[in-house]
Amino acid sequence: MLPDLIHIAKYRFVQHSYNLDMELSHRQIEVFRAVMGAGHVTRAAELLHTSQPTVSRELARLEQVLGYALFDRVRGRLHPTARALALLDEVNASYVGLERIAATAASLKHFAQGRLTLASLPALGHALVPAALAGFATVQPQARVSLESLESPMLEAALAEQRFDLGLVERREAPAACVLQTLLVADEVAVLPSAHPLAARQRLAPADFAGQTFISLAPTDPYRQQIDAVFARAGVARELRLDTPSAVSVCALVRQGLGLGIVNPLTALEMACDALVVRPLTVSIPFHVALVRPAWRAEHPLRQDLETALVLAADALVRRLSAAGA
Repeated sequence: MLPDLIHIAKYRFVQHSYNLDMELSHRQIEVFRAVMGAGHVTRAAELLHTSQPTVSRELARLEQVLGYALFDRVRGRLHPTARALALLDEVNASYVGLERIAATAASLKHFAQGRLTLASLPALGHALVPAALAGFATVQPQARVSLESLESPMLEAALAEQRFDLGLVERREAPAACVLQTLLVADEVAVLPSAHPLAARQRLAPADFAGQTFISLAPTDPYRQQIDAVFARAGVARELRLDTPSAVSVCALVRQGLGLGIVNPLTALEMACDALVVRPLTVSIPFHVALVRPAWRAEHPLRQDLETALVLAADALVRRLSAAGA
């Protein structure tokens, strides 16, 4: 805005045939703004750490460049004209823009406004990420994070394409062009209504599910396939009436008394309540959570802080699982 103002001033100056060597300066605008704000030349001089004659001289030069008076002089005091008030609106708008740029530049010194992108499976976005982001916010309170939930294999494909700064997956192999770090490994657990007779047991075996209404994950879910394989090996038949794509949905259906389920321990821990209890199994169905770093994407300055927060949150969850006997 200020360059446009200077251009207009030069144009008007030429139109009025003033001295071509004179140009509107930033100093003149600064003086004008100070006088308008202070309402008095002496006070404006104090604010600018200069003398009253200097301020008066710069105002006179500004009026000469513009080709019109900005103030009416009445009994030694300056009264802004309508033109001065209109000019002040434009000057203030320019200064607001400049101040916004300066504030942004200052915040970027510590990358306070840096936006991190984190891709996660929905189950991890519900159970692990919130605690990690809470820890991250204590270290980088002004940082911005974009969290996107993607199902596998779209998640792994997006990470391989370097579209995110970090990813959270439930697998042991890194996607292409990525580096994988294990965060935690824990066994799947049973979830059942608190009023169910099996809730009295401390640990459930596959045989305990015989003839029970069972709420499954989606048929294509790799954990569904592992769970089905466990029951097939044990020769146990369940009543498979419901299936749903997410562990959160399994728990929600269990809370309504619609059957039993087996889900990852993180979701089970978050969903546990008076209506839903969590029990470990006598067989191991490992649940694996890993952090994925795209190898070719430029490292975000705050990525390490978020990684640390995710590791700490994972460690805290492991302790909670241990304390809950899961």
